[in-house]
Amino acid sequence: MLAIKNGRILTMDRAGLIEKGTIIIEDGFIREVGTDVEIKKECQVIDAAGCYVTPGFIDSHTHIGLEEEIYRVEGDDVNEIDNPISPELQAVDGINFADLAFTDALRGGVTRSVSMPGSANIIGGQAVFLKHLAENMTGMIYKNPLALKAALGENPKRVYAAEKKSPKTRMANASLLRQAFYNALKKMEKKDLSPEEEFKLLPLFKVLRREIPLFLHAHRADDILTALRIKDEFGFDLVIQHGTEAFMVADELVKRDVPVFLGPLLVNRAKVEMKEVSFRNAYLLAKAGVNFAFITDHPVIPVEHLRVCAALAVREGLEEEKALKALTWQPARILKCDDELGSIAPGKRADIVIFDGHPLDFRTRVRYVLVDGLLWGDKLE
Repeated sequence: MLAIKNGRILTMDRAGLIEKGTIIIEDGFIREVGTDVEIKKECQVIDAAGCYVTPGFIDSHTHIGLEEEIYRVEGDDVNEIDNPISPELQAVDGINFADLAFTDALRGGVTRSVSMPGSANIIGGQAVFLKHLAENMTGMIYKNPLALKAALGENPKRVYAAEKKSPKTRMANASLLRQAFYNALKKMEKKDLSPEEEFKLLPLFKVLRREIPLFLHAHRADDILTALRIKDEFGFDLVIQHGTEAFMVADELVKRDVPVFLGPLLVNRAKVEMKEVSFRNAYLLAKAGVNFAFITDHPVIPVEHLRVCAALAVREGLEEEKALKALTWQPARILKCDDELGSIAPGKRADIVIFDGHPLDFRTRVRYVLVDGLLWGDKLE
C-alpha cells in the first residue's frame, strides 16, 4: 500500500480541491481520498507537503513509439504509403516500447497516450492506447484497438499526388472515405466475405457498429464539415483530430456532440490549413460548448510539453480549471475511460502526478508519477 499525504489534491472530480489531503493506493487503484484518512503502518508514505497532486495527464493524439526522434528512417513507422485505404494496419505493431519519449512523457506528468498511424492515407490504420510505465513492455498496452484513424485535407492529397495516384483533390479524399464505409456496410449486411475481405474490413465494421470511434485528421473548417456529413450518413462515433478551424464550425460540432482533440498548438503555421492556429482556439471552443482535450501530436510537440500548451491557452483566456480538465477528465471522457481515469476518486486507477508547484506554472517540476500505482521518480534529481 502507498499513501500520499499533505498534498493539495486537484481531484478533477466533484470533490474539487482538497487541501492537505491524503490518498491511499492499493493494488494499483485509489482506495480512499480525503482529509480524514487513516494511514496504516504498512503503507509506504510520500509526503506531498507544498506540492500539487493531479490525475495523470492523457495525450490523446501522438505517434509515440512509431515516429522516434533520434532514429529517422530506422524509427519512422508512422505511415505505410501504399494504399490510401489501409484499415488493417495496427499502430501497436510498429511501437518501439523502448522509445525515449515514454520517459520524457513521465517527466511532463503524462501517464498515458494514444499512438496512431499518420495522416498520409485516407484510412491509415488502428490506434492503440498506451501506458507510459508498466512492469514490462506488454503491460504498456492499455486498450487495443482503440479507434480507427482517418484523414482529410492536404496530407493525403500531397502524398498521393506525388505518387501520381488518387486522391489528388478534396473531392477524392471524401469519395474514398465514403466509399470505404459504403462498401463495408454492404459487405456487413450480406455476410459473404472472403478471409481477405474480412481481415481488411473488420476495423470498418467495428466503427459502423460503434464498437470503436473514427479519429479523423482535419484542420480546416471545410474538411471538418465533410467529416460531419459522412458521420451523418453512416452514424458512427467521430472525434476530430487537430481541429485548427473547429471554432468556425463549433455549432455543428455541438449539435452532433462531436469532440475535438485540439493541437498541435505550440507550432508555426507549417502549412496552409494551419493558418488559424492559436492558443485562443481552446477558449473559443470552450465558450461554444465543444468538448475538447489538448494534444501534442508528438513528436511535432514533445509529449512532455502537453501541460505547456494548456498553460498558454490559459494565458489566452481559457479558464484554469477547464485547462486542467482538458488534460485529465476530458480526454478520459472522450475516450470513454472516465470510469477508470481522469480524476482522483476511490475506485479509479492510480494514475497520479505530484508536482512541486502549480502544474500550469512553467517553473514547476514533476516529483513523482504513479501509473496504475507503479511509482516513478523517487530518484529524480
